[in-house]
Amino acid sequence: MNSKQQRTWLLIIAGILLSAFMCCLFGLALGSLIKHAVPSSTTTTPTTTSAELTIAVSPGMGPTLQQLAEQFNAQQHRTPDGKTMQVRTISLSPEKIVAQSLAHPDFQAIAPDSSLWLNQLNREWEAQQNPTTEEKTLIPIGSRRFDEPIRYAVSPVVIAAWQDVATQLGWPNQPVGWADIQRAATENPNFKWNHPGTGYASGLLATLAEFYAGTGLTRGLTPEAATAQTTIDYVRAVEATVQFYGEGEDVIVQRLEKEGRNFLDAFVTQENVVVAWNQAHPDRPLVAIYPAEGTLWADHPLALLELGEDGETPVSDNQRRTYQAFAAYLLSSEAQQRLLQAGYRPADLSIRLDEGNSPFANTQAVDWRQPQTTLQIPSEAVVEVVQNVWWYTKRPTNVYLVVDTSGSMAGTKMRLTKAALRSFVQQIRGDRDQVGLITFSSGVRLVRPLQPLDEGGRQSLLAAIDDLDASGETALVDGIWEAFDDLQQQGDAEAINALVVMTDGHENSSHHRISELRQHLTTGSSFPVVVFTIAFGNGADEKLLRSFAESGGGQFRRADETDIEELYKIISTYF
Repeated sequence: MNSKQQRTWLLIIAGILLSAFMCCLFGLALGSLIKHAVPSSTTTTPTTTSAELTIAVSPGMGPTLQQLAEQFNAQQHRTPDGKTMQVRTISLSPEKIVAQSLAHPDFQAIAPDSSLWLNQLNREWEAQQNPTTEEKTLIPIGSRRFDEPIRYAVSPVVIAAWQDVATQLGWPNQPVGWADIQRAATENPNFKWNHPGTGYASGLLATLAEFYAGTGLTRGLTPEAATAQTTIDYVRAVEATVQFYGEGEDVIVQRLEKEGRNFLDAFVTQENVVVAWNQAHPDRPLVAIYPAEGTLWADHPLALLELGEDGETPVSDNQRRTYQAFAAYLLSSEAQQRLLQAGYRPADLSIRLDEGNSPFANTQAVDWRQPQTTLQIPSEAVVEVVQNVWWYTKRPTNVYLVVDTSGSMAGTKMRLTKAALRSFVQQIRGDRDQVGLITFSSGVRLVRPLQPLDEGGRQSLLAAIDDLDASGETALVDGIWEAFDDLQQQGDAEAINALVVMTDGHENSSHHRISELRQHLTTGSSFPVVVFTIAFGNGADEKLLRSFAESGGGQFRRADETDIEELYKIISTYF
């Protein structure tokens, strides 16, 4: 660790330790704030009397919660004034749930996959309401962003593996942990595993578990322990074997459906994903490995949003009644049994997991008696430290952005492309990742070679993006070829090496042939280079782009002129 990183971490720790003290004070006040009664007549009355409640839910739980909402709606509950209670859900990533809850959300309740996001929302809401240190740091009663939280299901974070892979790791005869995954990936270069980035519960909880394992602790993780050099070295050794990071469980399952065994040998996920997969695919089962060093749980809370802009309540009394009725339904025996069948462990501890038609009965794929060691959720201060330090311990990345600047990209397309590229660059944190920029039109131009994304490199790359313009034809094949060859010449096999290619047209100006590039991507590499291809607009050759992505072991994505910036944000999570 160099002196610059040491200074950075010391500043992080000093600031966060102070916030931890404030969070403790806030926690003392929290218990007295939770109430379950319909608001009194002194509550600000919203302008609407709607009894329709919209819940923002994490993608993994989305389908299950939507089914439960439909079953609740079918019961036709009514408010005292005769309105029919209705619940609908929208699927958002946890980070989006938090971000939109701080502004003007289109929802009145939230169901992220972990209470960690509720803690983050509280912290950011407090900072938003009290922007200066001179102001009060405790959120007063009536000013909290959410209220009436419940926990309706839980699921431990596990390492999912194909059954034969799990057996090779030692399952079920001996405990398997992070060190075993690292050893397997180190000894076998073809062993592929991943975990999501820290923007998803399974990724964040797995990262916390790795930091715990590095300290040898099971509770009481502190910022000092998390940033000790021995801890950093341990986590970095594990992370160095990750194939890629990426999105949440729903995307991983989609890719498993398409690519099967060729995709991954093992991946971090919530236990319920293993249950659901095996129910749908009994001929190719997964096994849940409960890390020997211990694991954490996704606790699936549901909470009602409270104050909006200028102290206005964003929910009507009827919406509050709908929330309370739906929360009660989620905790009912009927809903808890349905959650169990979906692979979640019910919040109702009286429900037996090892009896009847429970998916945990009569199977070795999941074990209701595990995990033997449950790690303690650390303080918000420690979580924030771990999230920051992870960028210095995760596997570094070399990424070339390969961008179409042909004449057809002029105008609105180029403007949106620049915004997407800027978003991509800003999403990547830390200074161990390198990003380069190659453009193609009638020829190929190396705009910026690979360079670390320290502050100087970031600003230089952003300036180069701003200077892009569009003209000429489309030498797509040559653009990919040059970026691929440059990565090979760099020879950095320890990093994640990747290309992100975007075009709105067809190949019409390259010296290399399409068939040559496909073979080059497959056989011309001394280490893997992952290829993401993006079709922008209706004129792109989607079949060709899909074939390049398949040859490069990556993904093809379809974009349009309204979501390309979001798409680049998503792709940045893989690195």
